Amino acid sequence: MTFLTIDAISKSYGATVALDAIRMSIEAGGRTAIVGPSGSGKTTLLRIIAGFETPDSGSLMLDGKMLADDGLLVPAHKRGIGIVSQDGALFPHLTVAENIGFGMDKRASDRTQRIADLMDMVELDGIMATRRPHQLSGGQQQRVALARALALKPRLMLLDEPFSALDTGLRDTMRRTVARVLRASGTTAILVTHDQAEALSFADQVAVLRQGRLIQFGPPRALYRRPADRETAAFLGEAILLDATINDGRADCALGSLEVDGTPKAGRATVMLRPEQIRLTMQAKGTKPESPFGRIDDVEFGGGNCMVLVRLDRNDRAMPDFLSIRCVGFELPEPGDFVRISVHGTAHVLAD
Repeated sequence: MTFLTIDAISKSYGATVALDAIRMSIEAGGRTAIVGPSGSGKTTLLRIIAGFETPDSGSLMLDGKMLADDGLLVPAHKRGIGIVSQDGALFPHLTVAENIGFGMDKRASDRTQRIADLMDMVELDGIMATRRPHQLSGGQQQRVALARALALKPRLMLLDEPFSALDTGLRDTMRRTVARVLRASGTTAILVTHDQAEALSFADQVAVLRQGRLIQFGPPRALYRRPADRETAAFLGEAILLDATINDGRADCALGSLEVDGTPKAGRATVMLRPEQIRLTMQAKGTKPESPFGRIDDVEFGGGNCMVLVRLDRNDRAMPDFLSIRCVGFELPEPGDFVRISVHGTAHVLAD
């Protein structure tokens, strides 16, 4: 069931168009990530949903209630929307328990128990209830901010880059914790982030914005495997882009004849592969494999995640193309080695 409907929302600041007729439907209980480069309009869209900005045109409906339309604007404090920001925005003079219970009815008989339950939900030890924000780590502060937002039982949770100030390991842990908590509470959530990997792993729907326009919206796997264009392909992860000729459902390119997805029209095109689709087979020293093959140009060791740079070579004709392939840290080739190149899965034909 559609829970949040964003219909042709537009916003400009003078001559600068921040949002251009954005349309999106978000299901109840789902997790949506909005991604895009700086200046793409993602924060503006989040602020319009929260009620901090007024759209120039378009409408916004939440759970059957119109929040913004021509001549209508429901103020932010009446929308029932929770917000977790990058810095948590905790009150420094209040304890953890006081921060979590800030918006609760102080006369409620179950207030203390609800605060304890919320602390348990976000995996905060009860002994932290009397601590103040400066006595907490960054991850603990974000857990308090999440518990405080959940305390008001919001219909919608907005997450404005809440993990960006955390270290990498803690960031991953917090992302999983927040996703689990939101799933358990059945709360619909929208995450704004500049981290593509974070968006793909957190959300069940991803919206890609660029220059104020919605470029693509759908499940993360679909966007990753079948991006709309080369900019989106590169933005959502490492991409191998190859010139090709399409004919009878196959692409003739530097890696040979590859099966392509969909039913693209014949002719010249650009096809995309993800690095994990490439398989390298090492050859005996001094021998060349069958085409397509390549010569190892450089190896960057990274433990379980190594980068191998391959100079393509086809039918003894040196190609000006390089492939950057991620490999595990065992049985890595050495610079100068020849490798056989094979492709797993289908190539994706990008729009012109």
